[in-house]
Amino acid sequence: MDTFKIDLEQLGEGVTTLEFSIDDRFFEVIDAPDVRRGKLQVRLDIEKTIAGFEFRFHTEGVVYIPCDLCLDDMSQPIETDNRILVKLGTAYSDNDDTVTVDENEGILDTAWLIYEFIALAIPIKHVHAPGKCNPAMSKMLSEHSAARSSEEEETKAVDPRWEKLKNLKI
Repeated sequence: MDTFKIDLEQLGEGVTTLEFSIDDRFFEVIDAPDVRRGKLQVRLDIEKTIAGFEFRFHTEGVVYIPCDLCLDDMSQPIETDNRILVKLGTAYSDNDDTVTVDENEGILDTAWLIYEFIALAIPIKHVHAPGKCNPAMSKMLSEHSAARSSEEEETKAVDPRWEKLKNLKI
């Protein structure tokens, strides 16, 4: 994980480009709560400016996350571009898109930043393409679905006196 630590004082003028390959081991070491597996490439362009450093991340690849319906793993393509500003200061702080690194240390660990960018690129709802969910789980879901239960109740014969009350519903 030392490869993700950037020594800001060692950066030269202009733009420095770094490449990272991320695999399952990365997610294991970082103890990622949402993503456990994946294979991604990250290109990091660091531009040294008068005010500090501009970090531009381009992340592309695939992560494997559980499907919301059948709970089997599914592949989720990821492609994201992110930018943060980094400056040296008296203590570490992380506000919105600006990170202040302690000038005595001068090292920024980008591993967690990269993980956050990946996690934020995952859609809120993640389900397999139609027909790709686990068939056994899909069958079980349809058997125990609340929608199915309400359909079955509607098809049962209803006393005509109660039928009149249904018409009063708004």
